[in-house]
Amino acid sequence: MQNVYARLAPYLILVVELVLMAAAGLLILRAQRRVSRSEPHVLRSLERFFDRLARRRGLAALAVGAGVIVTRVACIPILGIPEPRFHDEFSFLLAADTFAHGRVTNPTHPMWIHFESFHIIHQPTYMSMYPPGQGLVLAAGQMLGHPWIGQLVITGLMCSSICWMLQAWLPPGWALLGAILAGLRIGILSYWMNSYFCGSLIAMAGALILGALPRILRYARLRDAAAMGLGLAVLANTRPFEGLVYSLPFAAVLVGWVVTQKRIPLRTIACRVILPLVLILGIAGSATAYYFWRVTGSPFTMPYQINRNTYAIAPYFIWQQPKPEPRYRHAVMRDFYRDFELRDYEAGRSACGFVQRFLFRLGTLWAFYAGPILSIALLALPCIFRDRRMRFPMLVAGAVGIGMVLEIWTGAHYVAAATGLFYLLLVQCLRHLHLWQWRGQPVGRELVRAVPALCLAMIILRIAAVITGTPIEPPWPRGNLRRSAVLKRLESMPGQQLVVVQYQPDHPTHNEWVYNRADIDAAKVVWARDMGESENQELLAYFKNRQVWRVDGDDPSPKLEPYFHGASNR
Repeated sequence: MQNVYARLAPYLILVVELVLMAAAGLLILRAQRRVSRSEPHVLRSLERFFDRLARRRGLAALAVGAGVIVTRVACIPILGIPEPRFHDEFSFLLAADTFAHGRVTNPTHPMWIHFESFHIIHQPTYMSMYPPGQGLVLAAGQMLGHPWIGQLVITGLMCSSICWMLQAWLPPGWALLGAILAGLRIGILSYWMNSYFCGSLIAMAGALILGALPRILRYARLRDAAAMGLGLAVLANTRPFEGLVYSLPFAAVLVGWVVTQKRIPLRTIACRVILPLVLILGIAGSATAYYFWRVTGSPFTMPYQINRNTYAIAPYFIWQQPKPEPRYRHAVMRDFYRDFELRDYEAGRSACGFVQRFLFRLGTLWAFYAGPILSIALLALPCIFRDRRMRFPMLVAGAVGIGMVLEIWTGAHYVAAATGLFYLLLVQCLRHLHLWQWRGQPVGRELVRAVPALCLAMIILRIAAVITGTPIEPPWPRGNLRRSAVLKRLESMPGQQLVVVQYQPDHPTHNEWVYNRADIDAAKVVWARDMGESENQELLAYFKNRQVWRVDGDDPSPKLEPYFHGASNR
């Protein structure tokens, strides 16, 4: 039985969803006649309440975002506040710490070789390799007390933006339903809320663009053009390639509209649409170029390029070839870029490997965005292909799919710009499903009603599992809790601390401990790699006034041990 549980452990949430969905479907089919004759008064009252709320569009969008934020804050005593775990998160937090202290980047540290780590650069300056968007969000949170506050707020804004977007494409009630589903599925318990990745920010930007387009075509208002410009600027400063692929169909439609439409004077379009877009994108582009110049020395060179040119062997796109192996100073860096990235790239070069990778990507995206419960809507997917209003969204979805295939790696946040697009297609499927009947009974209507109820049931069930200690998913709070526990202990000690981190031979490359604050010399705790006794001496001499420790990052119960060999332990 334990072997069965161990095999199912990574998929238990999906299994539970599947069981709930199957049970709900059977109940609906068995109780169809009773349900069709009389509906519970509570259900009718609840639907009337949401219908009234949906008609007040601004309030509906605000309520969805606020509901997500309030719910997650209420769960802090149970779920805690996430800790960083993956390379990307530490990189984003470095950018946040830099911005929060009023700097654009940081000077290269004299001992930078001891601090080398993933997804950051040390030369020509010390900074995150990523565009500045997510760093600014987390910096705002840090200035309010904790970087996660920024993540919390932006996830709520993402859900509000999805509601606003859906209102431009669908009737108010259906728009509110789609936003609620987004909040329940990805707004409360997903890794976008409970980590420091940038999925929520990207999804918000994509929703602004998708929601602005039909409003611009209908009204040519300045505020809608500003919303689109903001979305485009955010995409350029979070996921530039994926943002470009997502945005190209919108650009084509806008250009065609300006050229062919006769209803609105061209001067009005120029003042209310073209000029705002040009100004916003011009200002954003200038700011981005300035940021690149300060970080890399060139307004046309991204920190990402510096990092990949310095460390990477495997290319980012399928048409590129691997580069020669650079000189690595640390075994963990070589293991990541050669044994993980390069091997993963080579595994997908054959036809069979390419298909396997594609199917794995689809499975990953399906598990995150839909899962078994929202897959109920896919029963009506054939209707979407005959729906004229969904032709443009399907075109954008096709472009996003092509862009995804061109990349070597894909995660849910890679295609986050299309989140609003997914929920638009999902809700349109639900609208078609709502009309379905079986033996004269409104089975489709009951299935649609079951979807948000099942999503809510999964939220309650997962929180109850945490309270009762039932292991149906990884423990909360999320993140590298062993590192955070050691860090909290060090921060409680008097004076400044230096930690020399060592790993075991079978060290997992994604379990990294060596990340530092923006101002390394002023940091309470500094993390460094163990480079051997002779190489460590220059580091110990530089930080001669710090208490020096050694820790094994792969120890299940890591212990701080004084570093005696040549160290000054005061």
